[in-house]
Amino acid sequence: MKKHLLKTSVAASALVLAGCVQTSGTLYNEGASGQASAQNHLSQAAYLSGALLQELGDRFRAETPHMINFAFNSAVLDDEARSILDRQADWINRFQMVHLKVYGHTDLVGSNAYNQSLGLRRARAAVNYLVSKGVSRGRLDAVVSFGESRPLVQTADRERLNRRTVTEVVGFARGYVGDDFDGKRAAIVYSEYVRDAGSDIVLQGGTTN
Repeated sequence: MKKHLLKTSVAASALVLAGCVQTSGTLYNEGASGQASAQNHLSQAAYLSGALLQELGDRFRAETPHMINFAFNSAVLDDEARSILDRQADWINRFQMVHLKVYGHTDLVGSNAYNQSLGLRRARAAVNYLVSKGVSRGRLDAVVSFGESRPLVQTADRERLNRRTVTEVVGFARGYVGDDFDGKRAAIVYSEYVRDAGSDIVLQGGTTN
């Protein structure tokens, strides 16, 4: 069986810092005899949650196209957009712990007010399609529209690259991480992340088969 050498990821490193190691499905808390202070505990949990969220966001962008484009003055999804959203939905359905936002954008043709509305319609069209593919609506947010304010190409003319939505991982879904997030909960969330990715990870180096 092919071997893959896995570098210790940011989130895995954070697990080590939090003193939590997963072995054969069992969670152990290293250094239990020397309890960390409450402040250190909270700091570790905050670091770990941020590291895991960063890794999930990076992985989404690396494995899935995160942008779709639109025809001029339209919020209709074409075949290419639907194909990309199919891939996004597949990824999102694998990683049930993430919450995402879909940002709508336009080119610079037309008034700012109209483009704000158009950008939001585009974001909602993308969200509705993802929902039709099995993604929970509660894990998606389309309330933010940048309208014409963040073009990829600086031009006042029609530009397809500027007519887009961008999907981003912005947080954890309700029930995965909350105010009671701690090192043990972090290890559980990360083990779910590894499981859903279909991978085995060795926290302190090594290989997987």
